[in-house]
Amino acid sequence: MKKLMALVVLLGLFLIPSPGLADEIVGTVQGFQCVTTGRICPIGKEDPVIAAERVFVVITAAGDYYFVPNLDRAIMARNITNRVRVTGMINQKFKSIRAKTLEVRQDDGSWKMKWSEAMEKEMLDELYRGGGG
Repeated sequence: MKKLMALVVLLGLFLIPSPGLADEIVGTVQGFQCVTTGRICPIGKEDPVIAAERVFVVITAAGDYYFVPNLDRAIMARNITNRVRVTGMINQKFKSIRAKTLEVRQDDGSWKMKWSEAMEKEMLDELYRGGGG
């Protein structure tokens, strides 16, 4: 009986979601206006239409899109039309992901880290440490 109880407890622990695990979205960075209206879509980083776009999303192959509210607009604009992989915590209610990392797909099929919480923290720490006089 003790063995059965231990097995049930152990299996129960495996079924509890771990807060350390992150969700992942793979898709393309595009402007929200483009995704929702189908008009005024930037075709590349040099396209001046990017300036008119205020909000960027990651659109998946299935056509779902996710806001990435903790990433600066400039980071998203810099990666417009790129294939990206975002890891973080998904909020289905608001169709968003709080990013922990942003990687961009390279021509050889590998992923290159372009942004992470750790990179941002390191940069801010250096900025504030170096600017104190």
